[in-house]
Amino acid sequence: MKVDHMLSSDIGSMPATTEPDMIYAGAQKSGTLLPLLNIGVEEYDGFSEAVVSGYVDKVKAGVDVPNYPQFRDMNEMFFNLMQGIEKAGGALYAAGSIKPIQGASIPEVDVIRRETAKARELSGREKVKLRICVTGPYTLASFFQTRTPGLYRELGHALSGILETSLFKTRYAEVAHVCVDEPVLGFMNDPLLDFGSDGREALRAAWDAVCRTASVRDIETSMHLHNTSENLFWEVEHLDTVGSHVGDPIYTSDSTRQQLEEKDKNIWAPVGVTQFDNLIHMHYHAEGFEGEMPEKIAETWTGMKKGTIDPYIFLEDQGTMEKRLSKIMEFLGAERVTYASPECGLNSFPNYGVAVECLRRSAAAIEKQRR
Repeated sequence: MKVDHMLSSDIGSMPATTEPDMIYAGAQKSGTLLPLLNIGVEEYDGFSEAVVSGYVDKVKAGVDVPNYPQFRDMNEMFFNLMQGIEKAGGALYAAGSIKPIQGASIPEVDVIRRETAKARELSGREKVKLRICVTGPYTLASFFQTRTPGLYRELGHALSGILETSLFKTRYAEVAHVCVDEPVLGFMNDPLLDFGSDGREALRAAWDAVCRTASVRDIETSMHLHNTSENLFWEVEHLDTVGSHVGDPIYTSDSTRQQLEEKDKNIWAPVGVTQFDNLIHMHYHAEGFEGEMPEKIAETWTGMKKGTIDPYIFLEDQGTMEKRLSKIMEFLGAERVTYASPECGLNSFPNYGVAVECLRRSAAAIEKQRR
């Protein structure tokens, strides 16, 4: 369906504001009775505070529908919610049927649901709107020693179960968007995805199972990719929106316009580069630097850590983001651009403050373009 407006969002991850051990320990205690029994209260409170403050900071930066602040590994956090998986020799194995642990839900989402009143008060928003990012079955399957069509299906159903438990809608808060994140897709020739194969159909069905869990509840769905050379995503019935990185051919291809119309899907536009090494490279290249770039990047990171180099100078300005978004809207049609955001998560940024400033600039650029 075409849209008459465009919203700003983000992909999720942020530099940690709390010690990683506390984040992981607090997440493990979420959804249990341990905090109520006065066990692990400090860890859970630290985790909860990091999530709420991260959400509030995204809202204050101008983001319309923020993703839950993601401070943990995007793969591990979902494996921890599943049963039927064993690890040996650095690889994962299916040990029986892979299913969600009974009652399992995403801890970060639970925190926002539980702390709605606090999030509303601190953000100034009348209603808390949240984007949920789910690590996709293809990416999770890449950690297994043996991949089969059945593995895709089981992971898809497990993710659907976790998502179903996590979704919520109240008078003052709701999950407004669900995104399947598949950063691994398209970077290798995968025989399992050959046209007409069982694996290809199994992956399509797995994606659709996750998206359908949201869409039947009138929640928008999207898929975040790093590479769109494998175009199976167009065939996912309950997928509304597709997005990738800055410079991906999907944003300049005539076939994209055709697919958007024929499949009745929308586009997620990336307004800013988020790999900080790339931002450093772009900065020095623009200044005419002709030396060894890898060494220059390494020296820059050393300088930022010592405080002798200001990391903010490497951020793209709002005007650059506006122009990038304008080109996408002009080429693909403004009515097909549902969401816009930085291209990926901001965990590679040198510190939290720089990440928030990136969100502020991108949100301002998006607001400027939709006027």
